[in-house]
Amino acid sequence: MTRGIFLVFEGIDASGKSTQAKRIAKERDALFTFEPGDTAVGKDLRRWLLDAATPMKPETEALLMTADRSHHVDTLIKPTLESAKSVVADRFYASTLAYQGYGRGVDLSQLRAATQLAIGDCLPDLTILIDLPVDVANERRERNAKDRFESSDIDFHNRVRSGYLELAKTDGVEWFVVDGTKSEAEVAALIDERLAALPW
Repeated sequence: MTRGIFLVFEGIDASGKSTQAKRIAKERDALFTFEPGDTAVGKDLRRWLLDAATPMKPETEALLMTADRSHHVDTLIKPTLESAKSVVADRFYASTLAYQGYGRGVDLSQLRAATQLAIGDCLPDLTILIDLPVDVANERRERNAKDRFESSDIDFHNRVRSGYLELAKTDGVEWFVVDGTKSEAEVAALIDERLAALPW
């Protein structure tokens, strides 16, 4: 039995990644999942992580994200892939490197070590980054003051975006960057063209 395809979508909030991830999962009969919080354990972790009213060091934030990911891989992603079904994820380890590493300033080498511990050999076959300038993202949505990440300042979100672009060049696994300022249909067409090369 062959392993399913593991496809990950990344990007800042309001980039359109969730829309495209759900579309691809439906069209390809794959499991759609997301981080943080798409397991029973993860739901509690997500509540703590997103609550801006709960003070939290960046390192604590990173460790909670990694704990969620470890459980997510072990209980959902890896078993699904091993059953030969494909998985489409809205966020994976690159989110932690971008948000807690580039965004919050947590040491990237330590984050990579924690990531290795959490995911083992469960790497994406392809990571699709839908890149969008922060000012355009802010025009698309109202920022939620109660959300730890959405309530962060513009400089933080710009660091996250820059981090994603750097990861796309240097991460060592395959990335595909799409211009998120294009229309939803144009973004979908670019993604579909790239996905045609994968062995679905």
